[in-house]
Amino acid sequence: MDVTRIIDPLNDAQREAVTAPQEPVLVVAGAGSGKTRVLVHRIAWLVEVEGVSPHGILAVTFTNKAAAQMRARVENLLDIPVSNLWVGTFHGLAHRLLRRHAEAADLPPAFQILDSQDQLRLVKRIIRDMELDDSTWAPREVQWFINGQKDEGRRPDHIDTRNDQTRAMMVNIYRNYQAMCDQNGLVDFAELLLRAHELWLRNPDILRQYQQRFRHLLVDEFQDTNSVQYAWLRVLAGDSGLLFAVGDDDQSIYRWRGARVENMFQLKKAFPAMREIKLEQNYRSTSTILNAANAIIANNHDRLGKNLWTDGNDGEPIKLYRAYNDRDEAEFVVSRLEDWISQGNLRADAAVLYRSNAQSRVLEEMLLARQIPYRVYGGLRFFERAEIKDALAYLRLLENRADDTSFERVVNLPTRGIGAKTVSQIREYASANATSMWNAALSAAGGSLSSRATTAVQQFMMLIEQLDKDTSQLELSETVEHVLTHSGLLEHHRKDRGEQAETRVENLEELVNAAQSYEPDEQDELPPLAAFLSHAALEAGEGQAEKWEDCVQLMTLHSAKGLEFPLVFIAGLEEGLFPHKRSLNDAGGLEEERRLCYVGITRAMQQLYLSHAEQRRMHGMDNYAQVSRFVAELPSDCVEEIRPSIKVSRPSFSRSGNQHGAIKIAPAGVRLGQHVRHGKFGDGVVLNYEGSGAHARVQVNFETVGTKWLVLSYANLELM
Repeated sequence: MDVTRIIDPLNDAQREAVTAPQEPVLVVAGAGSGKTRVLVHRIAWLVEVEGVSPHGILAVTFTNKAAAQMRARVENLLDIPVSNLWVGTFHGLAHRLLRRHAEAADLPPAFQILDSQDQLRLVKRIIRDMELDDSTWAPREVQWFINGQKDEGRRPDHIDTRNDQTRAMMVNIYRNYQAMCDQNGLVDFAELLLRAHELWLRNPDILRQYQQRFRHLLVDEFQDTNSVQYAWLRVLAGDSGLLFAVGDDDQSIYRWRGARVENMFQLKKAFPAMREIKLEQNYRSTSTILNAANAIIANNHDRLGKNLWTDGNDGEPIKLYRAYNDRDEAEFVVSRLEDWISQGNLRADAAVLYRSNAQSRVLEEMLLARQIPYRVYGGLRFFERAEIKDALAYLRLLENRADDTSFERVVNLPTRGIGAKTVSQIREYASANATSMWNAALSAAGGSLSSRATTAVQQFMMLIEQLDKDTSQLELSETVEHVLTHSGLLEHHRKDRGEQAETRVENLEELVNAAQSYEPDEQDELPPLAAFLSHAALEAGEGQAEKWEDCVQLMTLHSAKGLEFPLVFIAGLEEGLFPHKRSLNDAGGLEEERRLCYVGITRAMQQLYLSHAEQRRMHGMDNYAQVSRFVAELPSDCVEEIRPSIKVSRPSFSRSGNQHGAIKIAPAGVRLGQHVRHGKFGDGVVLNYEGSGAHARVQVNFETVGTKWLVLSYANLELM
């Protein structure tokens, strides 16, 4: 049998994985090591060489695009149709399963799937039906709670309320929500997996049927599985299933979505005889970039361990730029982009990565000024984001009460009991009387509004008048900050625990920064607020480049996973920004931030620039930032500082052999992120250190007592 087309394109480690005996296999696949090729060629090997029917293979990916590509590549490799092959996402395969066994899953045959927006609307209805205040019980937070519980495999009756009244009410809303879904034959995305898992558990005959059929289970991106996905696979595999899992624990960056990197470690316990194969040869990046990535990720404590390498060249050193402030940083990035483009390179081959969405604003402003086309990958430009439009609508009403579009946008945001019917009545009266909605509201739409609606509308209008009065003597940035706070917009998003809530808050705070840095045209005779609103409208009106255009790519580090670019910039390498402030007192969160840094570095193929600013305006305040600990973890022989920096009195992390500024030397034997044990306080993680010799102190976050500073010479810490 000629198998050359299956194994010849593979390196030794890939060939070992593809041709492994029919037994459980864990493939630890490093960034750029060809994991998709391994999955495709493994399926081809099973069918062509091992004689396994495509009917008996189930392959799981995380996106529909990846599933379609896998199916197409398998068909091309085997040169036969593989329509019987079950290849799809977790949700897609669970949906297919539930359609086939709707009755056994206690679902109507024609059950409907709720997308995220439909689910949110239903949650709002449940909150309203329960006569709860949605300003207290934020619908998005409730939605986040319900989906999080389902991802952990929990029904309402399985949740411990911990004698917490707030949690008990959340569970009660979840119970009513699920009852409504069951009554109307509705299934949300999280329910697909949970219901499919319950189908296995409650119907052993059906489970046995699929266990006999799908002996070969191939799973991509295993590090991104959540609890219920792992449980679903584990039950299907049983004791005799041949699980072939491919993943990279060093690229697990979705803990906030419920992904559990520990599932990869759990696999080895569930299948003690599981063979582990490491793919470490990288086909993407230069040796210098890989050495830097290896050095950074080596500081993580809980990992399976691997070392990326390439037989390619060393490449250029990683360039490190220490900016004076965020505008200096943006100017540097854009000037380097101009150099890149002037050398005949494609704009689309360059990407600027950042930890927080709010960082894009200054970069966008600079790119627009230099007329460089760009696109925010997987997102909206700053002034197009919904929360920014909401804030600008409030500000426009201060300038012009007759702005009907702004009136409609925020009259009930945050919610204040003004429903769609009331807004419709105001709109119709305004249209019939050729006046603004503001004037129509003043007359309670000619008396057509109910007394309750009239009161709510009047309170909103009084709020606008008060905001106008309070800000009449304030500077532009103070006006923006005051409106964000006293309109309730900031608090509205702060209490929302949904995935994007913190991003929205950061964007709103960045709008204050935008107002502070705004410099009106000297020939512009408009008042500052009116001029700023015109500036925002013009920037939003520019429109970002189309997908097919040659344009620079801007994106968050999370969005960059799976992509690669010849030229990459990672901006904002500062403590509190990257690693993010919420991770600094959480060992697991800090390790995930380091994995995110590893992902960012390994997106670069040829050139990598890292930058940090000495001063950055965040949360409405100018902060003197400390350089990220990740910079300190870079090997000195991989990095070239491309501009001397001014000295500052504040401490900064150092890199061995390449120190600058006021240096902070780690006490002997201690490193950031290191696990330690104290005789009284127990186990903890080193977060920071200062001083030297007998005066050296370390900051440790202990599991039981929280964060403490300890004098190293007296602490008797056991290094782990």
